[in-house]
Amino acid sequence: MGGDVTQGVEPLARLPLDDLLDELQVRIATVRKTRDRLHRLLGAVLSVGRGLDLPQVLRGIVESAVVLVDAEYGALGVIGGGDRLSEFLPVGISDDVHRRIGDLPSGHGLLGELIRHPEPLRLRELSEHPASYGFPPGHPPMHTFLGVPIRVRDSVFGNLYLTEKRGGGEFDAEDQSVLSTLAVAAGVAIENARLYEEARLRQRWLEASAKFTGDLLSGTPEAEVLEAMVEQARQISSAELGVVDLMVESTGELHAVLALGEGAEAHRGGILPTEGTMAGAAIRAGALVTTEDVSRDPRVTHAPERFKGFGPAVAVPMGTRDGVRGVLLLARRAGRPPFSDWETEPLVGFAGQAALALELTDRRRDAEHMSVLADRDRIARDLHDLAIQRLFATGMTLQSAQRFVQHPEAADRLRRAVDDLDTTIKIIRSTVFGLRDHEGSHSGSGLRMRAAKTVEEYVQVLGFTPGLRMEGLIDTDVPRTVADEVVAVLGEALSNTARHARAHAAEVSLAVKEGRLTVTVTDDGVGVAEEGPRSGLRNLAERAAGLDGALALSVADGGGTRLEWTVPLRNRTNGER
Repeated sequence: MGGDVTQGVEPLARLPLDDLLDELQVRIATVRKTRDRLHRLLGAVLSVGRGLDLPQVLRGIVESAVVLVDAEYGALGVIGGGDRLSEFLPVGISDDVHRRIGDLPSGHGLLGELIRHPEPLRLRELSEHPASYGFPPGHPPMHTFLGVPIRVRDSVFGNLYLTEKRGGGEFDAEDQSVLSTLAVAAGVAIENARLYEEARLRQRWLEASAKFTGDLLSGTPEAEVLEAMVEQARQISSAELGVVDLMVESTGELHAVLALGEGAEAHRGGILPTEGTMAGAAIRAGALVTTEDVSRDPRVTHAPERFKGFGPAVAVPMGTRDGVRGVLLLARRAGRPPFSDWETEPLVGFAGQAALALELTDRRRDAEHMSVLADRDRIARDLHDLAIQRLFATGMTLQSAQRFVQHPEAADRLRRAVDDLDTTIKIIRSTVFGLRDHEGSHSGSGLRMRAAKTVEEYVQVLGFTPGLRMEGLIDTDVPRTVADEVVAVLGEALSNTARHARAHAAEVSLAVKEGRLTVTVTDDGVGVAEEGPRSGLRNLAERAAGLDGALALSVADGGGTRLEWTVPLRNRTNGER
């Protein structure tokens, strides 16, 4: 009987035990799976946390997310201005599919739903969501969806998007929890990478500022230093185009003195208004201005075609306490990420340092100029006190000797010699007047000084220093009204050279001979086009005609253009001088 009981109880006891063992095995498998998943999550957190290069960190985050939740496709969208995606990093889509799809999403539809409502979103069928727009042609089919926001401190940096759970299942609450945990770690990693990138970027800007400031103060030509400065700014900011527009005090215009990179040819040598340009917008704002699409920005109404193919742009004034020297503009190709705040913040200091360096260069140039003027004073005194007096004494001696000369031819020669001495004395006096002209006016009221200053203003616009030659009694024989016209003529002629000639050298000449003033501007450019705007030349011709003069335009020796503007100087009253 006892044996019967034992035989009857043993199967009954074994059945619950088998169930318990099976359940235990299931639980052990679940724990192992959870453990493995936790290990993978920990590995992913450590992996993204080790990176300091921001693009690599972002790519590592989305690749880890795909593995952790066993998704076929994944993407990380970075939120830019206007609640739009400025970057979109997909994983799982081949290059061929990418080309068929075309442009990557910018944040409409379901992707925009997470931007507008940054909370985890899990869907069994994404096409059933009211915000779903569908897919473009060539896009792979997607059904299940899981999205979570990535927060950096208190702001939403972007979103993780996962689709198509492998094996045909749905994303569950555990997938959402794992992905949310990864998003927290991702926010910390992104913040660290961005702080590192900001520090590295600031260091590069500071090094660039120190270099071009040192180059300027060491005597390196300004044009060469500006070119190096723009190239450095273009590389550091990852921009395809860099432009420097400098202000011309006499006209208030902007001159594009330098442009480097893609499409630079359209920005070189141009004369721009402050209205209708990005540079002008920065000057009016007195601060840095940015745009996501410079080719369509409503502030850019002057020649917007120059920015065809470009998108994000930034313009920052180069100014000191004394005023704005110019504007530095950087632009990226269309479709590239816009300039972020942390990218543009060091640019303000860089531009200010550039303006300060240019200001110091001008002060040094002024000091050198004052040294030259001091030498001129000394030369003028020597000419006046020694040369003129000796010539005058020699003339008086010759005049007194004339009455002792009986031969008519000899007397005539003496008379001509005295006349030549008088002319020489006038020329020396004119030279003395020109050398001392700065004493009477800080602005340089004499035509010699005004002409030299006008030519100097256009050095940066032209990209080279034109030659300047003056001959005759420029300051004494040219009336002030004519001198004003000459300054305007020089400005118009050099402006035309900068706009149209594409020249590498030019020469300016002012000559007073036989009662006529001739202004000549010659360049080695492409010559005068048969068709094109002639308003500038018409203005020059009208100025000449108003003074009974003429304008002549011809081909220069060796090519280029020769402009000759001539007016008479006789019959002008002394009151005009």
